[in-house]
Amino acid sequence: MSTAPRTARGNRTRAKILAAAEQVFADLGYHDASIVKITEAAGVAMGTFYLYFEGKHEVFVELVDDLNQRVRQAMYEASSQAPNRLEAERAGFRAFFRFTAEHPALYRVIRQAEFVAPDALRRHYQRIVEGYVTGLDKARANGEVGDVDPTVAAWALMGIGEIVGMRWVLWGGADGPADGAGPGQEDRLPEIPEDVFDQTMQFIERALAPRADPPSAPGASGPTSKEGPRA
Repeated sequence: MSTAPRTARGNRTRAKILAAAEQVFADLGYHDASIVKITEAAGVAMGTFYLYFEGKHEVFVELVDDLNQRVRQAMYEASSQAPNRLEAERAGFRAFFRFTAEHPALYRVIRQAEFVAPDALRRHYQRIVEGYVTGLDKARANGEVGDVDPTVAAWALMGIGEIVGMRWVLWGGADGPADGAGPGQEDRLPEIPEDVFDQTMQFIERALAPRADPPSAPGASGPTSKEGPRA
């Protein structure tokens, strides 16, 4: 188990170790990373590392949870002031793509978790979905989105964000990794192209938009959608 710092200085030291771990795991991969490399990158002694973490696996799991908390916080802060759900989606997706540009290690670390720490991987996605479901359920009740299943919609939206971000932020403008940049080798990647962002949001907004009452089928009896109920 990780040990919570008791002082502000301890919090700063622990944060330095996590930041170093983010870079080392992204650059080298879990199996080639080591506590020595992490402490060298953090500028702390080996003994200091063990004040906060039991070993490499634990700091990796903590890093997954830390990245998850930070990306969710970024999305929440961006979307919480939006006047409606569709605007909240736009703000939240923009924040996610910006976070991806600032933390390209997110993708490689999360993918390593599938094999290194599957419970952490599952927790990462479930925590994102939980907040999504709550927001979509409320929006559906308020008539801000169509009659969608909040859970299915949440997983689908998360998948869109992850794959679009991988293609147009992590990989850059070409159909492959940005020139000369392997995972974790750039401090910041370019923002998502504006036309790609707009096309993505048009797709999402159309999928979530409230539906108008469908017209009656040809030849069907009964009132049309514009008529009131018959006595």
